[in-house]
Amino acid sequence: MALVEIREVDKSFKREAQTVDVYHGLTIDFEQGSYTALMGPSGSGKSTLLNLVAGLDKPTRGTVRVNGAEVSAMTASQLADWRARTIGFVFQSYNLLPVLTARQNVELPLLLTNLRKAERAERTAIALDVVGLADRMDHFPRQLSGGQEQRVAIARAIVADPVLILLDEPTGQLDAKSSEEVLDLMRRLNEEFHKTIMMVTHDARAAAQARRVLHLEKGVLLEREEAVVS
Repeated sequence: MALVEIREVDKSFKREAQTVDVYHGLTIDFEQGSYTALMGPSGSGKSTLLNLVAGLDKPTRGTVRVNGAEVSAMTASQLADWRARTIGFVFQSYNLLPVLTARQNVELPLLLTNLRKAERAERTAIALDVVGLADRMDHFPRQLSGGQEQRVAIARAIVADPVLILLDEPTGQLDAKSSEEVLDLMRRLNEEFHKTIMMVTHDARAAAQARRVLHLEKGVLLEREEAVVS
């Protein structure tokens, strides 16, 4: 079953006096439980695709549906509520608040819900345990390694139990060991917890962990191939 349905999407941006076309007639599905890597040169539309799926941007034309909801037709307030329940987003730059502990950073998305304090605390503890940081929950970002910071960011992305996890260059700032730990975690989230994952990456090692690899160039899907998962 398709969790993400993209139909005849055009996307363009205004840059000074010019119109820059990113997508023209893009149509593609992402299945429930899939793990997809999006590869391609800078400017090919990879991050734009994540933003369209997350409702952070709207198509110029066409429709984007996620889990049966037409994201491209929602208002800003509808999107905020929908995104909090549906999407977990992980960025290359971690985006952790330095004045908050790991526990407090992970709990942030739950403050938008109606959960009681005890329920929020339980979910936060579970998310940090899943990413292997139960013993670091009271540490501040400055007290963590880059790999640990990224795992805190992943815990924050999964704490509300989203149906879809989006990652934009999640290993871009990590060393080889930390990258491997993060990628092992993503594979576990997909295989054990059945999370649907879409990941933008330039890293061939990261793409090799995915079950499906899509190559984009200038907004055009050039190639599809099944990744070999070791």
